[in-house]
Amino acid sequence: MPLGLIALAIGAFGIGLTEFVIMGLLPEVAASFGVTEATAGWLISGYALSVVVGALGLTAATTRLPRKPVLLGLVVLFIAGNALTALAPDYTTAMIGRIIAALCHGAFFGIGSVVAADLVAPDKKARAIAIMFTGLTAANVFGVPFGTFIGQQFGWRATFWAISAIGILAFAGIAALVTVPRAGGATVSLRHELRAFRSGQVWLSLTVTVLAYGGMFGAFTYIAYTLTGVTGFAASAVPWLLVLFGVGLVVGNVVGGRLADRSIDRTLLGFTAALLVVLVAFALLAWSQPATIAVLVLLGAFGFGTVPGLQSRIMQYAGGAPTLASGANIGAFNVGNALGAWAGGLGIAAGLGYTSPIWIGAAITASGLVVMAIAALTARSSTPSATTATLRTVAA
Repeated sequence: MPLGLIALAIGAFGIGLTEFVIMGLLPEVAASFGVTEATAGWLISGYALSVVVGALGLTAATTRLPRKPVLLGLVVLFIAGNALTALAPDYTTAMIGRIIAALCHGAFFGIGSVVAADLVAPDKKARAIAIMFTGLTAANVFGVPFGTFIGQQFGWRATFWAISAIGILAFAGIAALVTVPRAGGATVSLRHELRAFRSGQVWLSLTVTVLAYGGMFGAFTYIAYTLTGVTGFAASAVPWLLVLFGVGLVVGNVVGGRLADRSIDRTLLGFTAALLVVLVAFALLAWSQPATIAVLVLLGAFGFGTVPGLQSRIMQYAGGAPTLASGANIGAFNVGNALGAWAGGLGIAAGLGYTSPIWIGAAITASGLVVMAIAALTARSSTPSATTATLRTVAA
């Protein structure tokens, strides 16, 4: 395994903490700033929407620049945003800090996915991307529960100071370990990268990403409220319950990456259908502690198991212009995040209870499954030679 993949995973670990740890701390953050649950949720939605801006804007702006310096610059932005969040005297400043940190997210994963794919053989691309995203899953298994514990014991600001320190470690790791192949540093025009968006399959892939991932996120955004207000767990148990979700993420990421290298579309169809079943089961059985424990593992596994396949699929159909399309797909993940968090918040604000985000998430996922089925059916008309040429070009 190339050492550069480890460095990219370190960066992904820090970014994963920034994105997800606030969910376990949402009640504390809301109380600290004196805002409602739905308003506090905008610290998640605002982050997600800013990821979209960064994924497209920063990726496009840095297209002609060498990838390694760009990755390092993005980590600096990440550190600054988290430090500002830790220092925030009010809700508005905290939101600004979240936005700054979010701007690096999409571009980092988008460019990092291309770099990871460049480091391995064509038949191991999804697995290489999965290794980079292992940092994100590890953040959920170890970092998010520990960060939630730190926030509950020493205040939520301490968690963001710890994340800033991890950002510094990530910077050092990327600087020392990432080596971009010569072709990876080649100058590519923005016009060339924009050609990827002529493909209908690229747009279908982006839509599936928004809906499939958004459905899971709709249920997960308000998970702390569901676990305490419906299932009856104590608030102190939330960090350790998130470990179970994180275990599912790791398993899903690894299995999903391996299966996607065999058949991307079949893997995405299977995992999305399974996610829909899990969400419905969760909504029906959220009152049961044993059932909820099992569902948390499955929710993470099937929800995140789609990520390597979704990222590989858009790179496959982007042809010789994968960087911007890859960044756009990271943006699509976070459009889904924002959609799920916003829609789930509407359910709670309407007085439908803390299971309403789960039902809403299931509805979003069901629409994603329909779009994925359409994408798979229409993709059958693509010629094998074209697909092979695309993979070879991305690997160059």
